[in-house]
Amino acid sequence: MIEVNELTKRYGGATAVNNLTFTVRPGQVTGFLGPNGAGKSTTLRMILGLHAPTSGTVTVDGRPFRDRSRGLRHVGSLLDAQDVHGGYTATAQLSALARSNRIPRRRVAEVLREVGLAAAARRRVGGFSLGMKQRLGIAAALLGDPPVLLFDEPLNGLDPEGVRWVRDLFRRLAAEGRTVFVSSHLMSEMAHTADQLVVIGRGELIAAESLARFSARGTRRNVTVATPAATVLRDLLAAEGAVVHSEGDLLTVTGLTAPRVSEIAQQHRIPLHRLDTQSASLEEAFMELTADSIQYPAGEPR
Repeated sequence: MIEVNELTKRYGGATAVNNLTFTVRPGQVTGFLGPNGAGKSTTLRMILGLHAPTSGTVTVDGRPFRDRSRGLRHVGSLLDAQDVHGGYTATAQLSALARSNRIPRRRVAEVLREVGLAAAARRRVGGFSLGMKQRLGIAAALLGDPPVLLFDEPLNGLDPEGVRWVRDLFRRLAAEGRTVFVSSHLMSEMAHTADQLVVIGRGELIAAESLARFSARGTRRNVTVATPAATVLRDLLAAEGAVVHSEGDLLTVTGLTAPRVSEIAQQHRIPLHRLDTQSASLEEAFMELTADSIQYPAGEPR
């Protein structure tokens, strides 16, 4: 379990993280979301003891991580897949970590097989693609078989098969009772992978709740309509002030409720083959609820 309590980090006059409080529990995948510059990486580094907080506390299973010896046995992390020695082989890279953390040497081959790099074990890391470096970073995080795992943008550079493998890996690790904390900007993957979310903006907490509950907080609702008279109905709905996108017989309507759409269709004797309301997606809810926290909105002067 990761417990963050009133965590603050200032750099001179700039506040990167401000009074954050949240808990990441075992047995589930928790996504860590926020616009660029929100303070996610700074928070992860404070969890790992790489940055000291200005105030507040953060503990891993009840203790500050920096107080633990043989750290990889307690927390595995991937912060930057590019932060590797290009002259080392994959085996040498992991063997050095294993020795410094008193991890059995056999774990090196085991985790390389687990992440799909067994055939590249003796290749120099400098020749790896970004996706291969991501897999190597995940292997390093798994090396000590830790109960807590942190990943910062683990999907960068992975092909679709790799993305699916990581998604399944995170679910399996959580099902084993581990604490899995994943920072990512890929909303579609978080929607498929995360059970809980921690969302921050400008260093402050916006939400710490289930993915379903966060998505439901988005106020945008779309009405989906299927009708053989799509063009006629589209014009009628637009005249009522709705924003309507059409694709063949299917209309997506924003700005009117489903009962109002049905009423307009009945008034003009337009048959409806489908009429339902869709709540905001995770991405739509995220964009809406973090709109005031975006540091450099596109199209606005800096």
